Amino acid sequence: MCLAVPGKILALHEGAQATVDMMGATRNASVRLTPDAAVGDYVLVHAGFAIEVIDAEQARETIEILRDLEELEADELSGAIAGA
Repeated sequence: MCLAVPGKILALHEGAQATVDMMGATRNASVRLTPDAAVGDYVLVHAGFAIEVIDAEQARETIEILRDLEELEADELSGAIAGA
């Protein structure tokens, strides 16, 4: 399964590179596949590439789902440790 994480472009750099905020983590990503992306846009990032420009609402919804998954995983792990 592949996962693309939404991020907000903070800065664009030479060589089709961008600094992207992905859920609080700042990463570099290539914007070669999204040449119209601009500072302030939200993009889906997969394997170091911005693969699609998305709107802020779609980004918010996806981040909410990812955070819910993190909480579920944490609950399952603490349950597994308690049961060991």
